[in-house]
Amino acid sequence: MLTGCAGPAPERAADPDEVIKAATQRLTDACLIRQGLVPPRSGTPRPSGTEDARVGAALFGAGPAELSLTLPTGYVVRAHTDGCLAAAQQRLYGDQPGWFRASVVVNNLRPEADHAHRDLAEVRARHHDEIAEWQRLRAHALTEATTVLENPPPKGNPPA
Repeated sequence: MLTGCAGPAPERAADPDEVIKAATQRLTDACLIRQGLVPPRSGTPRPSGTEDARVGAALFGAGPAELSLTLPTGYVVRAHTDGCLAAAQQRLYGDQPGWFRASVVVNNLRPEADHAHRDLAEVRARHHDEIAEWQRLRAHALTEATTVLENPPPKGNPPA
């Protein structure tokens, strides 16, 4: 019988999407807690209507959306620049409006190709600049997310 000759199993690199997601949650939770609100969690009962609305406004922003992008398909995507989620995106990506634009375009390449009856590769080539910006901002977010997870923020709004 052979025993113990192999070294420890190599650590698997963390999934970048999961790292960014975890940092976003940490930042938004800290922001909500600072405002005296309980961060929402799946599997837990939702708060009362008034409290649920307060949490929603604090998390996602309130009033008219400040960011808007009309897609080639005709759909309009909107987002707020206030709220805990916007603050977390600003902290992680360094440019929340830029991230909004780049991510909306990149996340809708397939629908654009289908709508225009074009090959996805052709649509991707047309959006080379947005894809490059998405990659740059995402790399920035991964670096920032790692910092956030290694050094948790104080409970409150993340610094811009």
